[in-house]
Formats: sequence, C-alpha cells, structure tokens
Amino acid sequence: MCCAAIERLRVHPSIEDVRTSPFYETAPVGVTEQPPFLNLAIEARTTLSPTDLLATLKNLEQELGRVRRFRWGPREIDLDILLYDSLILSTDRLTIPHPEMHKRAFVLVPACDIAADWPHPVLQKPLDALLNAVSLEEVTPYRGPVPCV
Repeated sequence: MCCAAIERLRVHPSIEDVRTSPFYETAPVGVTEQPPFLNLAIEARTTLSPTDLLATLKNLEQELGRVRRFRWGPREIDLDILLYDSLILSTDRLTIPHPEMHKRAFVLVPACDIAADWPHPVLQKPLDALLNAVSLEEVTPYRGPVPCV
C-alpha cells in the first residue's frame, strides 16, 4: 500500500519532487494488541492548499482500500500532513503542524531522514532536536521485502 500511495503522489499533477525516507517498523500506539506498523515520511512540493492536499490524501486512502474501524486500530494506509512549509493552522478538520508529531519517534525518525533541520513552526526547534527528546526503542529499520502492492 505504501508504495502505491507514493507512486500515485509522484504522478499527481499538483505534486512534485516527491522524496521518501526508508521504511520503519514500529509498535502500535494506543491499541497495542495488533501487529507492528510500517512508517515512512514523504516530502514533496505542491500547489495544492493544505485543505485540498488533505482531501487528496483522504481520497487516496479510500482508493487504496482503507477501512475505518476504530481509533488507533489497524489500518491499510494512513496519510497525514505533518508540516506544510512554516504554516501554523488549526481547523476542525486539519491541524498543522501535526499536534502529536513532536512526541512520536515513529514520525520523527523517518522525518529526520529527509528533513532533519526543518524547524517545527510552533516549537521553533529543528526536527532532529525534537527527535533527541523521545525514546527510539520501538522504532526499527524495516528489513523485510519492500511492501509494495
């Protein structure tokens, strides 16, 4: 699923310069009685507004077969906007930067692979400084076959 999402983003007419981190295997958060998750970060340029980008990502999740079961439950694909330039935005549907990203190693590790010096617009610290403040124990490089569908 992840590779299919990446490929669809690469060919989207309003998205370009797509770069990805390596894949990481991580323990689930919230509901821990489920298999590990695969995570990666994607950096891209877009002419889409943040709300249009969110709609594009949610449509892509549906196209790829995401089934919404329950909060923090298993999922086929989950695409989130972490940062959008230096924008700070809070609406009913979208908060940028992602409100939990600075607490989550499974977000920060792959994000640092592609943008370690990117400043968090609220905390005013680069991502690698935020990474130094979290435990890395449940984030490991994914060693399995490339998870493409």
